[in-house]
Amino acid sequence: MTTSKTVTVRWLSSRRSVPSGPYRQRGLSIVLMSIALLMLMAFAALAIDGGNLYVAKNELQNAADAGALAGARELYEDDGSAINTGADDIAVEVAVANYSQGEAVEVFSAQRGHWSFTTRTFTANPSTDVVDLFGKTAAELDLDPNFINAVEVITQREATPVEAFFGTVLGFDNYNSAARAVAYIGYAGTLLPEDLDQPIALCQDALLNASGEYDCSVGRFIPANGDTGGWTNFQQNVDGAANANEIKELVCGDGNPETLHYGEPMQTTNGQVHTAFKALYDCWQEATDQTEPWNMTLPVIDCPDGSVGPTNTLVGAVNVNVMWIVDKENDIDGDAPFEMSIPPEDSGGESPGTWSNGNPLGAPRWNDFVDEFQLEMPDGSLAEYDEDNQQDDGWRQKTIYFAPDCSYHEPAGHTGGENFGVLAEIPVLVD
Repeated sequence: MTTSKTVTVRWLSSRRSVPSGPYRQRGLSIVLMSIALLMLMAFAALAIDGGNLYVAKNELQNAADAGALAGARELYEDDGSAINTGADDIAVEVAVANYSQGEAVEVFSAQRGHWSFTTRTFTANPSTDVVDLFGKTAAELDLDPNFINAVEVITQREATPVEAFFGTVLGFDNYNSAARAVAYIGYAGTLLPEDLDQPIALCQDALLNASGEYDCSVGRFIPANGDTGGWTNFQQNVDGAANANEIKELVCGDGNPETLHYGEPMQTTNGQVHTAFKALYDCWQEATDQTEPWNMTLPVIDCPDGSVGPTNTLVGAVNVNVMWIVDKENDIDGDAPFEMSIPPEDSGGESPGTWSNGNPLGAPRWNDFVDEFQLEMPDGSLAEYDEDNQQDDGWRQKTIYFAPDCSYHEPAGHTGGENFGVLAEIPVLVD
């Protein structure tokens, strides 16, 4: 009996040592509230400090973008003949002119180099050597690290790191932030108003050799049944062939009146537009006195199966030298050239000399001229005068003989398109 009572007393005593009801729940609530408060502060730090860091990062990115674009735009000298060694400094100058939350942007690095679309990588290269664009495809140049075509800029906030607010509770006093941008300058893609000179469009195949590469050593004549080029009025996304009156008004004018976009159709026409040709012939005589090449930038079009008109897709732009224009074919003795300046091979050089031939007979003069400047017919044979078969020879009525331009010239247009020897003027951000 006594033992039983003792056990009961101990059991009651044990129960009284553990709080029950509201007292026990009150302690648990304090623990949960502490955890919730800590999580709330963490979320606040994430929201407020994260938002603050996002603003700073975005401003650093804007500065990096602006610096890279400015550097890339000045990557080459105006005539494209040399790399501008001050492009990196220009990139830095523009980048640091920006602010991030009232603090001056710091530039970790600004460097020129090569951007490859194939590998999606930037390779720094301080070289000042200019890679020859001629005779190389865009794909080949894309994999050539010596082709300087981009500027990389990295901005940061290290000396003045981004301030932490709620993050201090979690042990973060401040945050370092950085941003990176790569701007690429390639070949003229979108052509700005007045980038082109004459309303003549060249077929892409007429500028390529048998390997499919741009070749500045081979000339052609146009138009030749639409297999080398045709006339255009520079109008895009408009149905129907180019109007003859519109074409004539554009000859020796201000060039294309509106921006042209690569990959879009442009109005063209096959065959000869006599009024436009006469205006071009008169302009050529006045501009050159028939003794020097007539340099111009022309649009390049895709001519499937040698077909020109009523519309062809614009695929590029190219500089060419018009070497000769024949108005009437029946007076070769009087109309064949006697002399012609040889085009310079680079921007800084002058003409290396003059071709001349004083033979009173036009056929020998013409054939010597054609051989000197390698003027070819569409089949690849030289455009020589054939006395036995004059209807199918290289001396033809109302024909323009041209050679691609191997000299440097001013960049033009927006970056894009294929390499036809014309560097772009306006870069694009690629990374």
